[in-house]
Amino acid sequence: MKQSQIRRGLANDQFPNLNRNLSLVENSLSNAMAGARVLVADQDAMTSELLRSLNGREGYRIVSVSDGREAFRVLKADADFHVAIFNMAMPHLHGVDIVKYMKTEKRLMRIPVVLISGEGEAKTVAECFAAGAIALLPKPFTAEQLHRTLRLALNSAGRAEVRRAA
Repeated sequence: MKQSQIRRGLANDQFPNLNRNLSLVENSLSNAMAGARVLVADQDAMTSELLRSLNGREGYRIVSVSDGREAFRVLKADADFHVAIFNMAMPHLHGVDIVKYMKTEKRLMRIPVVLISGEGEAKTVAECFAAGAIALLPKPFTAEQLHRTLRLALNSAGRAEVRRAA
């Protein structure tokens, strides 16, 4: 018997409900994320299509705009988003600039932001995180990568809410 099998067997003996509990936590997270409102600013049709597929499958409520200026207008009028996803290079106003603005507005600070970029240079990554984004999703990406990144962002938002309540 391999050592990993022995360890797994010991873990199951010591924690018989572990797998069931993990499944319950994962289902609870999925239910909490259903209906999450997501602001997306990207002119790319592929991103829009991927988000539409997640919208139906996961129940996200997507508010989609095609450029930075529209995203800025939406945020000025409405701060009720669980996550924001912005392309770094958009017409009129770049994603990094929107993130910087959001970090100056108390009502927008709580919204975790994911930036999307076709560039993977160290300077781009540093600029993304320096602005206040929680993740950088490099293009091209799959629906699964997008979904995992959204879950990360929603989990980040949930932790921030708990810290504020404490």
